[in-house]
Amino acid sequence: MPTALFVVSERGYWGEECVEPLTTLDAAGFEIDVATPTGEPPEVDERSVDPETVGEETAALVREVDETDERLADPEPLAAVDAADYDAVVFPGGHGTEWDVNQDRDAWAALRTAVAGDDGVALVVCHAVGILGFARDADGEFLVAGRSVTGFPNEWEADIVDDHDRMPDGRKLPYWVEDVVRAAGGEWDAELDADTSVTVDGDLVTARGPESSTAAARVLVEELGHEIPERAQSAD
Repeated sequence: MPTALFVVSERGYWGEECVEPLTTLDAAGFEIDVATPTGEPPEVDERSVDPETVGEETAALVREVDETDERLADPEPLAAVDAADYDAVVFPGGHGTEWDVNQDRDAWAALRTAVAGDDGVALVVCHAVGILGFARDADGEFLVAGRSVTGFPNEWEADIVDDHDRMPDGRKLPYWVEDVVRAAGGEWDAELDADTSVTVDGDLVTARGPESSTAAARVLVEELGHEIPERAQSAD
């Protein structure tokens, strides 16, 4: 049975970006564990369960999974798990990742493990792509240097924060994803003219945002040589 580790933010994960990969990998027969930086249950970004923001169907699905999934309710502390034990490591996005997952040394180690060997694959979604502005390989070089990636673009961030980089909830955004990834040597293309944006570079799969979550999860499954049942594929 294929296995996956989800590294989820305690400071506000974006619902669709976690739930869509979670349910897609479930349908493909993956055994899934969830970890957070401290082992406390992850917190969903309330905007991602607002029907007026994401639509009633998505809001209802995310709320249901967030409230009933035992893996999300009882995660492992990230430092207590070994990414080498999993076929894939998944980093759902959400602005919350900027304050915990993206700057967590154990998250960097999990990502490094997933992309360093011949067997693992990492999927990094939306704001979680900001981890690539910090994570380094065994030689101390940025993991993203020279890699093609997509993620949450500056053009979209500018529509969310105010002139002082403050979020709608008042928190000041510590950095913009595109900026830190470019600075670390990533070859950035968020494909703003496309409905979805998923990029594969070796063992690293990146996705632009919520609307790319399902496609990215399917790419991850395919990269590992597995299939998604036809019924699950036709459910969209």
